[in-house]
Amino acid sequence: MSGIQTDSNACNDGDALSGTTARQGCSKNSDYVDHDIAQLTNLRSGPHELLSRGVPGGKKLPVSTLKMLVGREGNYTGRGRFSLADCCHVLSRYLPVNGPWWVDRMQSRAYVSQFSADGSLFVAGFQQNHIRIYNVDKGWKIQKDILAKSLRWTITDTSLSPDQRFLVYSSLSSIVHIVNVGSAATESVANITEIHDGLDFSHDDYDDDDEDEDELGIFSVKFSTDGRELVAASSDKSIYVYDLEAKRPSLRIPAHKSDVNTVCFADETGHLIFSGSDDHLCKVWDRRCFVTKGKAAGVLMGHLEGITFIDSHGDGRYFISNGKDQTTKLWDIRKMSSNATCTPRLRFSDWDYRWMDYPTRARALKHLHDQSLATYKGHSVLRTLIRCYFSPAYSTGQKYIYTGSSDGSLYIYDLLISRTRVQMK
Repeated sequence: MSGIQTDSNACNDGDALSGTTARQGCSKNSDYVDHDIAQLTNLRSGPHELLSRGVPGGKKLPVSTLKMLVGREGNYTGRGRFSLADCCHVLSRYLPVNGPWWVDRMQSRAYVSQFSADGSLFVAGFQQNHIRIYNVDKGWKIQKDILAKSLRWTITDTSLSPDQRFLVYSSLSSIVHIVNVGSAATESVANITEIHDGLDFSHDDYDDDDEDEDELGIFSVKFSTDGRELVAASSDKSIYVYDLEAKRPSLRIPAHKSDVNTVCFADETGHLIFSGSDDHLCKVWDRRCFVTKGKAAGVLMGHLEGITFIDSHGDGRYFISNGKDQTTKLWDIRKMSSNATCTPRLRFSDWDYRWMDYPTRARALKHLHDQSLATYKGHSVLRTLIRCYFSPAYSTGQKYIYTGSSDGSLYIYDLLISRTRVQMK
């Protein structure tokens, strides 16, 4: 099998491609992520050194909440208060353990869901035209009840604008709709009670229009940090950037060799874009030097099956991805190569993740040129495009990764220990 080997260890044993991309993700004798991101995460989520305690020659013990409070009241650090990292250390020790409990029941399955950046709102999109926005701070009260229009099969993605005034939703169509969710009315019925403006992502103005426009579908759509642009991943193997002020696509990138399932801006500048596709590859695109059509700034190999979702760390350097090979992977774009030197051949041509279990014999396989920093296993990426996210920076310092699973559970992994599943709900 080209580019594949059998290995029960989650850590790679060889260099990814060359000495400049040598393995850094895992240490030799453990699954602890020995990389710059470990130090960054510890700085964001670790207690002040004067509150830390360790056992000589042994593992550093976590600082109890009681000791943290005593240290704060005694002004051990000289600040008289908790730092943001101290707060994250305390909060990250209290993961969700109660529930689940019913919040709402609809007549169709929820296909997409996500918290707002500050955690105050929760957006859920359902297969039968419905999107609901819940106000978490007000006991999960329905803040906006949206009846969408012009759907094909389901709502494939939603995205809130940074100021939480607007929401865009996509379907397996070239039209993405935008809704004013900051209005006073709770009910928003498309073009009846409120206008749902259609944003056309079709590419009539581009030369290589060799795809049937009716077949264009949007799998993923995201706002830029400044709220002026959208980036979308499509079924025509392309990435689109849409200028909201000009009301037209400003860039189309023929990005992959198969469906592009997921895309996002890498950081607040909007220059870098991360994408993932059914061609098994994650790619990095730099809009500042995008000259050669379809030429990525870099490619990251490691997944053995298609990519279902990507979430950026927000610093333009790190991101995580979910794959149909039943893994979540952590990446550093400094390890990317200029092109894919090795693409695994299809091993199970009759396997379809939408209605079949992942072959047992495939779980021990890994990519010979895996460039990821760490791999997290345990959840199931089946039936639909399962998503994964970094935990919130404001409460946990992005110390965890959480992902959905086709078994109906939510899995939480410790970012710094690739084999450790912290919680399953």
